[in-house]
Amino acid sequence: MKNVNVKISGKVQGVWFRASTKQKAEMLGLKGWVRNTSDGNVEAVFEGDEKQVDEIIDWCNQGPPLAEVKNIDVKTQDIVNFDKFEIKY
Repeated sequence: MKNVNVKISGKVQGVWFRASTKQKAEMLGLKGWVRNTSDGNVEAVFEGDEKQVDEIIDWCNQGPPLAEVKNIDVKTQDIVNFDKFEIKY
């Protein structure tokens, strides 16, 4: 099991980033959440099998088709045991 906090910067709001992230995370069987931040970035927490977490981190480097990711910052955290993956508002 692995849990990471990921902060994604660039043109990542208004481009379906949260919805696409939720879809990808659920497809990979991951739990956690994703939200827009007040500074125009996106933040997410992914928890699950290490291979799937690494796969979604790779995906976040590009994001959905309309996104323009400039940078991602990944920090490993303690396991939380989330029940599902959700979009936070």
